[in-house]
Amino acid sequence: MQNWGILGGTFDPVHWGHLLMAETALIQADLDKVIWVPSFSPPHKQVMEFEHRSSMVQLAIADHPSFALAPVEANLQAIDYAIHSLNYLQSLYPHTHWHWIIGMDAFTTLPRWYRRQELITICDWLVAPRPSTHVQLDDTQVAQQLALQGMTIRSSLLAMPSVGISSSLIRQYCRQGRSIRYLVPEAVRIYIDTHKLYSN
Repeated sequence: MQNWGILGGTFDPVHWGHLLMAETALIQADLDKVIWVPSFSPPHKQVMEFEHRSSMVQLAIADHPSFALAPVEANLQAIDYAIHSLNYLQSLYPHTHWHWIIGMDAFTTLPRWYRRQELITICDWLVAPRPSTHVQLDDTQVAQQLALQGMTIRSSLLAMPSVGISSSLIRQYCRQGRSIRYLVPEAVRIYIDTHKLYSN
């Protein structure tokens, strides 16, 4: 049985916080691999084109032997929810135990996720703290909300420092013409600059 992690997100753009989250989960949960899954068409967000976001993730993880970009499944390109991604990955990689790696902000919305009953039973959940978040309180609240819906979740908190970097901050810096060096991997910074992403 393989022990793999899933790190999903818009990655608009990917940054050092995402990489630290993935690395911490890899070590803490003794994962064999972390599969990165950029959302193709997030149901509730307007984001940069998938090709750009996917290319930036590929550049960011290229030198890590235990990180891999998920294959694109054409039938899921119209709209994608977490359960679609997981079902597809299960079909590709049977005999795998899955851990969903997630930031605390997104984790607190889990009680409202589409087809969450299936996700919660299939995955263990590795939750990264956010700056200025009462981590234990939020973690407990999510478990309580799910319990009221008849679900029990297996979750643990990642032992990592809070990282005050966000994709929205990076996009803001780009619009303002400010440097994003050291906020993202250098290959990602060059890609953003070359393609003039987020400048408008």
